[in-house]
Amino acid sequence: MTENEREIVVDVDTVTAGYLPGVNILTDCSLRAYQGELIGIIGPNGAGKSTLLKAIFGQVHVRSGSVTLAGENITNLRANKLVARGVGFIPQTNNVFPSLTIEENLQMGVFQNPKLFSERVGVVTEIFPDLAGRLKQRAGGLSGGERQMVAMGRALMMDPKVLLLDEPSAGLSPVRQDEAFLRVSEINKAGVTCIMVEQNARRCLQICDRGYVLDQGHDAYTGSGRDLLHDPKVTELYLGTLGAEQNAPRG
Repeated sequence: MTENEREIVVDVDTVTAGYLPGVNILTDCSLRAYQGELIGIIGPNGAGKSTLLKAIFGQVHVRSGSVTLAGENITNLRANKLVARGVGFIPQTNNVFPSLTIEENLQMGVFQNPKLFSERVGVVTEIFPDLAGRLKQRAGGLSGGERQMVAMGRALMMDPKVLLLDEPSAGLSPVRQDEAFLRVSEINKAGVTCIMVEQNARRCLQICDRGYVLDQGHDAYTGSGRDLLHDPKVTELYLGTLGAEQNAPRG
């Protein structure tokens, strides 16, 4: 199937956006995600990666350009309306309600349509079987990796068309990071289009279908994850020494 025949789920078209009046974090930034794709967004600190996700999710004001979801203009829509239209968002921090149980966190995921709970909780616990026997446990007592799993599960409760993930491996140990990437892959294989911002560029590019390298609020490079991973210019200019070490052969 050619790109022209594939459904475009998210289309960010030359978006300029920022938090403060007159200060743009993104400038003419574009991104496209097709049905079933896993998109990775990498780049140096301060490049605008998280801002791009927040602009898609209505948390940062888009001053020019547009964001569409399955052909519908969703530019600057409020987050609650975006969730109802099929957009899930998992922030990097404060991503669970610690005083609530796992079950109650999942219920919060369908607060707009509580009747979905019994159906969707089964789907979520099939993807994350570790949650099935712990639904009455309070989220505040979970490890960082377990909280990430709950946050992903809650975002999936509304059966989203697309899932936005802001650095799902941040703050986790190397083993837990690998688990986080596996979970993202499992969600994607279940049919959810995923757009993921990541500082762990090597692992991100290893699992994503296509990647975008952001620099100073603009999409500087794009290509398949494998092509970007082995592109010496991307490594030299945007990943630096860390990128070179990550791409070095392992003996």
